Amino acid sequence: MNHEHYLRLAFAVAARARRRGAHPFGAILVGPAGEVLLEQENAYLPDRDMTGHAERVLMTTASRLYRPDYLADCTLYTSAEPCAMCAGAAYWAGLGRVVFGLSERRLKTITGNHPENPTLDLPCRAVFSAGQRTVEVIGPLLEDEAAALHENVW
Repeated sequence: MNHEHYLRLAFAVAARARRRGAHPFGAILVGPAGEVLLEQENAYLPDRDMTGHAERVLMTTASRLYRPDYLADCTLYTSAEPCAMCAGAAYWAGLGRVVFGLSERRLKTITGNHPENPTLDLPCRAVFSAGQRTVEVIGPLLEDEAAALHENVW
């Protein structure tokens, strides 16, 4: 798969979220044949849902639509590294691979202690490594492009 192509599709979802006044995070789910199955913007607004991360919402939807054995052959492309909550959602849904742009560590330096995004500096690899099955992680990729989505936001 062309990871950069799909990652830029996730960046486009994040840019759309930003244009709508939402936090600039986006995620897409790609199936085994390379088809885009789902996409999700950050869902913090309008209800100020602190758990409305694009990746978590997308994985909740995916787990309702697809069985874990199918999701094991799917890839989540996301503009920023999944936090511990989002990584947990991907793990429990049965996802096989995550590809991300912006690392949690760099995101934390960008957001600081912003009350709407109290970023955890906890790599998703650490979350997945505590599990009983493997989730492949690729990233950060195109990190400067991903970081640019957050300019003048936080």
